[in-house]
Amino acid sequence: MVALFALVACNNPSAPITAGHNASSSRVLVAAPDFFDQPSFSDRTGRLPVLSLQSLFHPTYVVPSDPSRIRTLLVTGDVIPARGVNYFATSRHDFLWPFRPTADYTKNADITYINLETPLFAGCPVVATATFTFCGDARFINGLTMMGAKVANLANNHLSNYGAEGITATDKLLNDHGIKTSGLGPIAVLDVRGIKFGFIGFNGVGRAIDKEAVRQSIARAREQADIVVVQFHWGKEYERQPMADPHVPTPDDPVGMGHAAIDWGADIVIGNHPHWYQGIEVYHGKLITYAHGNFVFDQMWSEETREGVIGTYTFYGTQLVSAKWKAYRIYDYGQPVFMNQKDAATALQTMEAASDQLAIGLHEPTTSPVPAMPPAPVYAPEHAPA
Repeated sequence: MVALFALVACNNPSAPITAGHNASSSRVLVAAPDFFDQPSFSDRTGRLPVLSLQSLFHPTYVVPSDPSRIRTLLVTGDVIPARGVNYFATSRHDFLWPFRPTADYTKNADITYINLETPLFAGCPVVATATFTFCGDARFINGLTMMGAKVANLANNHLSNYGAEGITATDKLLNDHGIKTSGLGPIAVLDVRGIKFGFIGFNGVGRAIDKEAVRQSIARAREQADIVVVQFHWGKEYERQPMADPHVPTPDDPVGMGHAAIDWGADIVIGNHPHWYQGIEVYHGKLITYAHGNFVFDQMWSEETREGVIGTYTFYGTQLVSAKWKAYRIYDYGQPVFMNQKDAATALQTMEAASDQLAIGLHEPTTSPVPAMPPAPVYAPEHAPA
């Protein structure tokens, strides 16, 4: 049409040509328009944002500060105050030492959820040599309370290192200090200003995960809670991508298991054990975090095992609307310290790249088959460098 009008004007000798001396509109008096300055999805529609890798790593949604609408869940990686951590804390006579640099941050959430991968009891042997039989002094409980832990996942392959007696002592110690536990059967339910969070945990290291137990536990948690949080101890160690544990006779694929948990009703899936932080996935609008890395541990033998991320997951009512990760590095065989700005940016770029690689590898599937039921669990010892 523009071309047609131009042609008509050119062929019409009677069309007057006037020279204007005034601005045609106020638009020419201001800067060029910013076409990226658009209202957000939430502002335009009044609906909560749709989760995606882009929105999580490069957020535009402004989370309201109204505590009546917002609840925060903070999640750490593996907390293992055993072996070298126990040795150096005992030598210092300071069982708060591992938690001091990060405690002000970790306690600043409605719920702080840790993965405690060692029994804690009085009389734990203090050893400085490499061992895969873990325990920590009961006095580490003061560090857990200082960091604000509200729930401790106990479904992992080292909690049973001192048998049923060690498990019972640890569970009692935690509950006596106001820290609920997941992974021992009962669902840990916490009420945060009228919104109930239900926590369940499962170990898939050294044994296959009982899928039917996962399905039934999620169903029970769904009846008791508004938000169901499932934590898995799973996968191959020292990998940036989630992979099946090769030391399990019928290994569980973390991706398939995470998808199944969402399909069965979980609102968010938390992963740990690989000792490296891994990428994340958004599956059917729900978040799956495959590993947060070590948090308190003595694996100083590589940069990857010294690094981890603390995840803060923010819910608007019962819907996850944002996530952020704060990177740290472990020093002195057990004390995590937050990274400087440059290193933290590199860590998050690595995490985002791993997430992108995972998404490309999965070709963004829309459905996931329910994993087949495995045979009876068979225990196999963990294989890992000292």
